[in-house]
Order: sequence, then C-alpha cells, then structure tokens
Amino acid sequence: MCSLGFARSLGFALIPLATCCIVANVLLFFPDGQMDFVKDNHLTKYVWFFMGIGGGGIAMFIPAITFLCMGKCANSCGTESCAMCGSVLAALIGLVGSGYCFFISAVALLNGPFCFTSLGWRSPFESDGPKYLFARESWSECIQPVHIVEWNVTLLSILLGLSTLEFLICVVQIVSGLVNAVCRPCCYKQEYSLNA
Repeated sequence: MCSLGFARSLGFALIPLATCCIVANVLLFFPDGQMDFVKDNHLTKYVWFFMGIGGGGIAMFIPAITFLCMGKCANSCGTESCAMCGSVLAALIGLVGSGYCFFISAVALLNGPFCFTSLGWRSPFESDGPKYLFARESWSECIQPVHIVEWNVTLLSILLGLSTLEFLICVVQIVSGLVNAVCRPCCYKQEYSLNA
C-alpha cells in the first residue's frame, strides 16, 4: 500500500503543475494583459500549438487522476500490481505531454517573440537563436507590444520549468510502477515459499 500512497502524492503534485501550465499558456495570448494582439493575430505562431494548455495541462490530468484513483483501481482489480501497470501507462501519456510542452516552449523561446519593429510585424530574433536572451539591449527592437520579450521569456521559462518537473514526476512513477508490478509478485512468492 506504500507505493499507492506514493503514487497519490505524485498525483497531488501534478495537479497544480498542470494548472499553472494552462495559466501560463493562456497568458501568452495576452501580451501586457491586452486583447488587441490576439484579435489582430499578432502573436508568435508557437502560442497556437497549445503546449501549456494541451501538453503540460490537459494531458497531465490523465496521469494525475490515475495516480489519485489507484487505491480504488487496486480494490477493483484485486491486485496492486495491476493498478501499478495502469499507472505506468498513464505516466507514459504524461511523458509525451510534458515532453511536447518542453519542446515547443524551448523552440518558441529560441525563436523569440513576434512583435512590431521598425520593419513591421516580424520575429526579429528568429535568426539569432538564443543569443538575444543574453543581449538585453537588443530587446528594444520590439516596439509593440511593450515588454513582449520579457513577457515571453518569463512565461516560456515557467513552462520549461513546469514541464521538466512534470516529466520527472512521470519518470519516477514509471520506475516505481515497473518495480512494483514486476518485483512485488516475485517477492510475495519468495516470502510464501519461506513461510511454507
């Protein structure tokens, strides 16, 4: 039952992480808290990939709910090993979701924001790669939205951090689930033979 309690605690940890990913992705649609840019479609294309809403958010609720309901599953399946196998499958979905969120957020961060410059609406840092992140003086190239570079860098960094934590939690549950599903029946057989 200890492994079920551990899985439940991982499920509780995933819920706020997934919620924060959704909020961070939604905020990317409203630079500086304004709705004009989303109406006029003056946003980076990566925002429309819904990495925080879908990958780091909704997809992560599947393993979170599975981990939280493992006690009921173990009771209905009859064995904890069966429940642990189910948690491994749910954790694999979580790995894909968090990996997607991390990958798209990293690409968006490397390409920089879409903003209005002296040459019109464009992504001025796209060809520079990550160099613009360390050249703060170049951020003034973006005239509108005001502080768009800071906005994007902050929110995308949050998404990177959250998706990394989600990924690690899912890896821990996969390892724990496999160890419990594979080793626990063997341990019970050995214990039974020793007692007999």
